[in-house]
Amino acid sequence: MRRVQLIVAYDGTNFHGFAKQNHAATIQGTIEKALYELTKEKIDLVGSGRTDAGVHAKGQCCIIDTNTTIPTKNLVKALNGRLPKSIVIKDAMDVKEDFHPRFMAKRKTYRYQILTSSVNDPFVGPFSYFYPYPLDIERMQKAAKYIEGEHDFKGFCASGSSVKGTVRMVYSIEVRKVDDLIQIDICGNGFLYNMVRIIAGTLIEVGRGKKAPRCIAEMIEKKDRTLGGPTAPPEGLTLLEVYYDDALRYE
Repeated sequence: MRRVQLIVAYDGTNFHGFAKQNHAATIQGTIEKALYELTKEKIDLVGSGRTDAGVHAKGQCCIIDTNTTIPTKNLVKALNGRLPKSIVIKDAMDVKEDFHPRFMAKRKTYRYQILTSSVNDPFVGPFSYFYPYPLDIERMQKAAKYIEGEHDFKGFCASGSSVKGTVRMVYSIEVRKVDDLIQIDICGNGFLYNMVRIIAGTLIEVGRGKKAPRCIAEMIEKKDRTLGGPTAPPEGLTLLEVYYDDALRYE
């Protein structure tokens, strides 16, 4: 038995999230089906975290335990030949048997994209929130600065979360505009349920002039979700990368 790390990219548009469900297409379920077809083993795919329905990933980190004799590097081509075009195994590597992609993650980077053009773009739109209104990028950048650092982000957590602690460290957040596309990149040691989408939705309200930049600081200080904007739609969110201490991951 060996433990293999898979780096997975996917277009989450037509999937009901990462986690396996009985009667719905999911990323985990689709990859596990391909693994069974390839190895004839019932293999559990464990990811660094769950992404919601419609959310995408460029660098989701997963592990499998397998007895297959297929060389690790050959798993990439073999699995991709059995997966839909919307899911791609980017790399496969042997890792230590105690490596865990969720518990050992040090940082994660997400990107939220907002397309502000007057008409949608079929090449960008599936991975962006189409919002055909002008947004003040400088106001959004000013508001975003309040997010950096270690805070109690209870005001940025959707209801229904069972998490006990709500303190998180945000190492950086960058808001940039390239033509009609606004990108929000945020890197932290962990994120609460819908936290990035709530941040994005609030920054959109700030950019439209509906809320003051300082509303972010008030959400943190008062731990009050109602002071923020709506939760932005899932299609604009992509998990870019998960970071680890490689000394703990590889032999």
